[in-house]
Amino acid sequence: MAVTNSYRGRLAPSPTGLLHLGHARTFWIAAQRAIQHSGTLILRNEDLDPQRSKAEFVQAMLEDLRWLGIRWQEGPDCGGPHGPYSQSERRDRYLAAWRSLRDRGSIYPCTCSRKDLAQAASAPNEDDEPVYPGKCRSRTDAARFAEPAGVNWRFRAPEGGPVGFPDLHLGPQEFMAGRDFGDFVVWRRDDVPAYQLAVVVDDSAMRITEVVRGADLLKSTARQLLLYRALGWKPPAFYHCDVVLDESGVRLAKRHDALSIRRMREAGRTEGEVRG
Repeated sequence: MAVTNSYRGRLAPSPTGLLHLGHARTFWIAAQRAIQHSGTLILRNEDLDPQRSKAEFVQAMLEDLRWLGIRWQEGPDCGGPHGPYSQSERRDRYLAAWRSLRDRGSIYPCTCSRKDLAQAASAPNEDDEPVYPGKCRSRTDAARFAEPAGVNWRFRAPEGGPVGFPDLHLGPQEFMAGRDFGDFVVWRRDDVPAYQLAVVVDDSAMRITEVVRGADLLKSTARQLLLYRALGWKPPAFYHCDVVLDESGVRLAKRHDALSIRRMREAGRTEGEVRG
């Protein structure tokens, strides 16, 4: 289909396991929205974590997405003007953003251990990153670090500052820094850029105009909007899909192997049945 406008959507799977039914639903919606807008769909291989990303899962996700009937115009398998399309090959871009945030005073080095954070947590947090208690927030020595390795780097979220955005599916959203999330990690002590930073850098560089993803990432969107603001970049629009749950009401994860696209294919399901 010829591209008639500037709409650019994306698929961003991580090769840390087999794609499951929840991924299939979200990626199908993303593909359909790109078609509806006569736009371009980009596939990005989010192989950022060297410990968890596996080459066999990269191949599996490409095969499973094609089997579902999803087609993209740019990606690691077909190239494009905004590559490379694998995050493991984009480190220089993440470093440039880290330096920019460091020079602006937007981030600071943090030496707190996981044990420190667990002991400081005053209440359970359903998010994967508890609200940071602020022990290292007053540090002012960021400028002495030429490279990010060796410490965690946290974004200095504005305390008590609301972060709101219109979601194209779920309606108006608002989160409060300091309550819903704290100073979040943008670069890990093992020298791996964190998800929040990498996604913002890549979506901006790849000129993504709309991000389609699961509603479990709404809080991540609030964090990422703060990064867009700090870096002076225009954010995309957001469309958060309803989360797919298993029979017990738990959100699907890659541990649900029986509900992976690959296992359903092997069981004889058709692509139409899975999409349905």
